[in-house]
Amino acid sequence: MTGVEVRLRLARGAFTLDASFTAPERGVTAVFGASGAGKSTLLRAMAGLERGDGRVAVGDEVWQDSAAGRFLPTHRRPLGYVFQEAVLFDHLSVAGNLGYALVRTPRERRRVGLDQAVAQLGLGALLDRRPEGLSGGERQRVAMARALLRSPDQLHLDEPMSALDAPARAEILPYLERLHRELAVPVLYVSHSREEVLRLADHLVLLEGGRVAATGPLTGLGASLALAGAAAEDDDAGTMADAVVAGHDEEYALSWLEVGGLRVTLPRVDAAPGEVRRLRFHARDVSLARHRPEATSILNVFPARVVELRPAGPSQVLAVLRLAATGGGEGVPLLASITRRSAAVLELAPGDEVWAQVKAVALVGRPTAAAAPAPPPARP
Repeated sequence: MTGVEVRLRLARGAFTLDASFTAPERGVTAVFGASGAGKSTLLRAMAGLERGDGRVAVGDEVWQDSAAGRFLPTHRRPLGYVFQEAVLFDHLSVAGNLGYALVRTPRERRRVGLDQAVAQLGLGALLDRRPEGLSGGERQRVAMARALLRSPDQLHLDEPMSALDAPARAEILPYLERLHRELAVPVLYVSHSREEVLRLADHLVLLEGGRVAATGPLTGLGASLALAGAAAEDDDAGTMADAVVAGHDEEYALSWLEVGGLRVTLPRVDAAPGEVRRLRFHARDVSLARHRPEATSILNVFPARVVELRPAGPSQVLAVLRLAATGGGEGVPLLASITRRSAAVLELAPGDEVWAQVKAVALVGRPTAAAAPAPPPARP
């Protein structure tokens, strides 16, 4: 499989979807944007539930090519689809719902067995229950297992947690993280929750008004700036990095993680050396200095280069930085939210060398290595 290719145009009244992007062959691609940006419309068009013009290809299989007159109906597209609210057969038990999906998958296509789907979504204790007796989070887990039993070449998750309350979202996130680690198919995950995107995604497609405003790896600078723009109103701009656990300082309950040749110090992380964890650097937690601070309580101080200065409101500036890299490469991207006055006092300009003081580093929920904790057990 060589990934996902999408070029689609679809007009519905005053709204037009005109989206082009590619996505990796494995991992989670987040389709992110405000309400009305066209996220669900894009997924529906990719699935053939709405018909637009263009091309959709998954790996070597072309699902749609308008120029060639090709359009596979939805039932012939090997995909799993989970909607905002789980649609289950109320007259069947959980086992019956899953069995229905399995028998409708041709035997020669079956790559996911019933036991595997039950284990991945923690459904063992729920098999004899009916949908009306399930919580919202449990229903969505059943819907995801049913989608997996189609042995899809692509999995569509259309805001699967938008109808859930906070406890149910907290319950279901570990299972989504497990799917992320174990699935060998591309996942398109629609969300308007930045928290979900940062925790689950590898790749970003940002939609604005039906068009792709930005796309790329979530840990890249382009995606960071795109999310920073989307975060302008809630002061949540920042960057992401996947770092390797290098060791621990047991005396002071600290851990060292390495990314781009740099060592980041955090409060003790429950992970073995060599495991990978995702870090988030909030722009509001980064300050700048012209010279390296001599005596400071801040543990993470890195040499950096100013790439760009962006206005961020009447009093603030967003400094786009690159942390110095070792062994070549572009360096780790970083954002710093500083006042316009500070930028003027420091006489900052693109190309300047500075020192970035990172006052706090957040550990994002999902581990990106295989050695991850199992999800919590299903409720009896």
